[in-house]
Amino acid sequence: MQNRVDPLLVAAGGFVGAMLRYGIDASLPGVGGTLAVNVLGSFALGVLLTAVRHPRIHILLGTGVLSSFTTYSTFAVQTASLGPTWGLANVGANYALGFAAALAGLAAGGRLR
Repeated sequence: MQNRVDPLLVAAGGFVGAMLRYGIDASLPGVGGTLAVNVLGSFALGVLLTAVRHPRIHILLGTGVLSSFTTYSTFAVQTASLGPTWGLANVGANYALGFAAALAGLAAGGRLR
């Protein structure tokens, strides 16, 4: 059930996630930065989903912070601009490392309970 505070949690988390994303992009621009945020975000979401039970924390961190921190649109544009060979490598790296990070996060989060 949605609470009137939920949109504020999403907005606050979204601000934090966007600023973190900007910081990563400033220090590691381009495809490497996008890969880094997507892998880190996948790991963090895995930990969050298994280690934290409070729904408001899921809204703040999952829907707010992590949805603004990770990026599909930038990934798609960068992949398209890389051409067929490097674009395919970028897709493979993002999905393989993202799934591996999510599994590692789920495992780590399960141990934190």
